Amino acid sequence: MVRRIPAVLALLLLAASCTGSEPTGQSPPPEQVELVAQVASADLFAGQPQRVLVGMFANDGRIVTFGTVRFSFSYVGTAEDPVDPAEPGPAAEARYIPTPGTPSGEGGAASLSQPSEARGVYQATDVTFPMAGFWQVTVDTDVEGVGTARATSAFEVRSEPQIPAPGDDVLPTENLTLDSKGVPAGAIDSIAAAGADIPDPELHTSTIADALDERKSMVVVFATPAYCISRFCGPVVSAIQDLADRFGGSAVYIHVEIWRDYENGIINDAAAEWLQLPSGDLTEPWIYMIDDRGVIVDRWNSLFDPAELAAYLQ
Repeated sequence: MVRRIPAVLALLLLAASCTGSEPTGQSPPPEQVELVAQVASADLFAGQPQRVLVGMFANDGRIVTFGTVRFSFSYVGTAEDPVDPAEPGPAAEARYIPTPGTPSGEGGAASLSQPSEARGVYQATDVTFPMAGFWQVTVDTDVEGVGTARATSAFEVRSEPQIPAPGDDVLPTENLTLDSKGVPAGAIDSIAAAGADIPDPELHTSTIADALDERKSMVVVFATPAYCISRFCGPVVSAIQDLADRFGGSAVYIHVEIWRDYENGIINDAAAEWLQLPSGDLTEPWIYMIDDRGVIVDRWNSLFDPAELAAYLQ
């Protein structure tokens, strides 16, 4: 049976996405504020530089937003061979990546925000893990109104990626499009599952296989805007459409819906071909940049900075 894993920040942003679910009453005094970190990146692997995303939230429901933080990674071993004390690893400065459509807080310091005001994660780039196993990230920052703060989160790094990664050849996938026959509209874009029109038609006109045959660069977003528990997917797809509007013929822009039948737990074949793990689980959203040779140039998971993708398109 296929199970879907939402973005790892689902617990952080589920409350943020639901009307009436925000904390009420006054915030606790600074000395009573406790911060929790959660790694938002999926499919981390050893030996190559990659992005690492971490979300931070407080015990009163607010989210750490804006500014920069410091990541320090340490290796804690494997289940069979734990390391104690942990071995120091790479370190990096991480900047705030907002959910598209929310404030960026550019130039500001790290602060606590209500989910309705701002929400996002912190991203470090070019982080290379020298070995597979379990790792820990320690996040250090100064938060306005709280002071110096620290939080940690553990995560797994595998020996190699489990889904397509930079350097891999693209899969010649026959994803659903506006021309697909005999499929429900919601299988093309989940927004249409309730009877609405399929949005962003430009993202639903080409298959990955066709773009590959035509030797065209591609931007492919795998996401389920209507059913994404983390609520990243809708804003991410909208951000891809914005890039399509800005850069036009620089690439073929494709949205692949995750669910063919959400109620019965049936995943679209295209999504399963790219994202389903050997365990049967699946993570999303994912964005892929593919060059005109059919080689994956880059990929983003959970949230992304549109400026990074725009640099490729320019």
